[in-house]
Amino acid sequence: MASNAPYDDSSESFDIEKFKQVLQYIILKTSSTDNVGKTVLYKILYFIDFNYYELFEEKLTGETYLKYPYGPAPRDFDDAISELKGERLIKEKKWIDGRYNRIKYLSAGEPKISKITKEELDFIDKNIDKYSRFNATQISEHSHKDIPYITAEDFEEIDYELVFYRDPELSVRTYDNIDDGC
Repeated sequence: MASNAPYDDSSESFDIEKFKQVLQYIILKTSSTDNVGKTVLYKILYFIDFNYYELFEEKLTGETYLKYPYGPAPRDFDDAISELKGERLIKEKKWIDGRYNRIKYLSAGEPKISKITKEELDFIDKNIDKYSRFNATQISEHSHKDIPYITAEDFEEIDYELVFYRDPELSVRTYDNIDDGC
């Protein structure tokens, strides 16, 4: 199948089971955090995947993220949530809070993490600690400053390779400044 995307490796490297394990793990870790609903989960997943790629030059889940007005969104999120609910691994809680529809996910037990290494879990935990403090507005605004998000066309895929052009504010990697005498 031909792709209009600037790169064509995302479908080959995407592992829905690993994505579901990462997602359920994040849901478990943020269950007691009221501000972590669907929007914040989208962004935590995005930053985990893109930060991992910037540091290690390989994809953690291989998920494809799309550019939406409120920030990056994982393409397979709804399918993964449906499967996790069908497997009775998570529960969904919906309510109206003022003018906003809220969706919160709760883990129905310990997540399977067989596809996630200890090092990956440590990395995921650090990102959960960093980004779960944001509310939906704050994390959306933060994601709008990220070069991969900025350069993507609306409703199109966000290119992982652009993490190497991030501003220092969002970069998670230390780059050597090489002075070539110019």
